[in-house]
Amino acid sequence: MKQKLNFFQSMRAVLWAFLGVRNKSGLQNDVASLSFVHIIIAGVLGAIIFMAILLLIVKVVVSN
Repeated sequence: MKQKLNFFQSMRAVLWAFLGVRNKSGLQNDVASLSFVHIIIAGVLGAIIFMAILLLIVKVVVSN
């Protein structure tokens, strides 16, 4: 049995998935060792960070 990834390793795997750049072997290794709870938390955090960055960009563009 493979060792489960810690939260930061799970967050990194989810962020790579957001970008869509992940090789097949790395993806298979991550799938075998990711925690479902970590995936959900990392996905929600990633979405919040993504929305905050988009809102910041819009705010900067509209204010000029």
